[in-house]
Amino acid sequence: MDTTSLNSPAPLPPSRSEAFAFWLKLGFISFGGPAGQIAVMHEELVVRRRWISERRFLHALNYCMVLPGPEAQQLATYVGWLLHRTWGGIVAGGLFVLPSLILLIVLSWIYIAFGEVPLVAGLFHGIKPAVTAIVLFAAYRIGSRALRNGVLRTIAAASFMAIFMLQVPFPYIVLAAAVVGWLGSRMAPAYFRPGARHAGKDAQYGAAVIDDDTPPPPHARLSAVRTAKVAGIGLGLAVLPFAALAWTYGWNGTLTQMGLFFTKAALLTFGGAYAVLPYVYQGAVDTYAWLTPSQMIDGLALGETTPGPLIMVVAFVGFIGAWAKAALGSHGLVAAGVAGAIVATYFTFLPSFLFILIGGPLVEATHGDLKFTAPLTAVTAAVVGVIVNLAVFFALHVLWPQGLHGRFDVPSLLIGVLAVAALFRFRMGVIPVIAGCAVLGLALTLLAAS
Repeated sequence: MDTTSLNSPAPLPPSRSEAFAFWLKLGFISFGGPAGQIAVMHEELVVRRRWISERRFLHALNYCMVLPGPEAQQLATYVGWLLHRTWGGIVAGGLFVLPSLILLIVLSWIYIAFGEVPLVAGLFHGIKPAVTAIVLFAAYRIGSRALRNGVLRTIAAASFMAIFMLQVPFPYIVLAAAVVGWLGSRMAPAYFRPGARHAGKDAQYGAAVIDDDTPPPPHARLSAVRTAKVAGIGLGLAVLPFAALAWTYGWNGTLTQMGLFFTKAALLTFGGAYAVLPYVYQGAVDTYAWLTPSQMIDGLALGETTPGPLIMVVAFVGFIGAWAKAALGSHGLVAAGVAGAIVATYFTFLPSFLFILIGGPLVEATHGDLKFTAPLTAVTAAVVGVIVNLAVFFALHVLWPQGLHGRFDVPSLLIGVLAVAALFRFRMGVIPVIAGCAVLGLALTLLAAS
């Protein structure tokens, strides 16, 4: 490490235009899931630009990791808010999502318009088993970090059995795990203490704009008046658009129900994008029939190969669901799809902004309290079991596309095994795995047709 950087003075605070350019760039290069996105932000914000110190960065990250919703997007919102007040947070979090939303709307239209073309169908034949392997790898990756002892592993196993064997709804699993964690913080606190952080806690990169001992700026200090004001505005931003949807399309209208469903998804799902997916597929596939299991897997593949948080798969779900249900009438399918994608994205991410803008001052004023973090530690453990269930769900639909009594898809099994080997053994990235499996799936499809 360059020792001169350790003794150099803090850089000048970034201007709003500098920050805007960085957050826009981040929105286009944020591939690799939350771990990759957080690594990019750490390198850019802590090491290269020194806008925030290592300790303050990790303190913010710990808060975002125990919130429901996408932690990488929330972390960007938090740093943007800390640097440039409320609008700084909105710009940072919004630009983290906007490029992905636009790209997914375009890809969703291509998918639904040309998905039956043999070329596209062949590509997705290879992508589906790759996505199954990726979800399984996500369960392993999250579990290896979160399941630090036998108690947490037991919670994960119980969660899997509850949702797979008993079909217990996801919110009840979250609630039960939170209660177990709350009790555990009092009866066996050692099992529920926070685990390792994302980077070395003693790492130093020189003085930062927001350093370890930098006092919170005025807008980041606790204020009951400010908290009430932000909460009131946030409530209005949630209620008024939803009321407009209900007034225009009726309570049972597709767009209205999407607004309600994705708000619940944003509030009830802890542990990142892979945690929200089981809840989304339960609602979108089983409850509302907005799309089929096969389409859900395809949507996840598109989400994996575009920048932004993986939970942007909700834009695909909203587009396909609103198109399939002709939410704006039979002559406005494309407009309905675009509206569905926007509604799904808006109601999914609005709570994430509010969690940061309302809770940020509390984070700046306090450090982790076990009574607060233990329930969320238990919830994260339960989420691992739910993600394993999601992998099993995908595998069943990929390997037996016509149901368990139908034919067994041997090519999908072979592609899936290769994807598992690529991820677990050779540590290949998600995008190369999906691209390779897509090409292999196309080749096998064309070979079978010849």
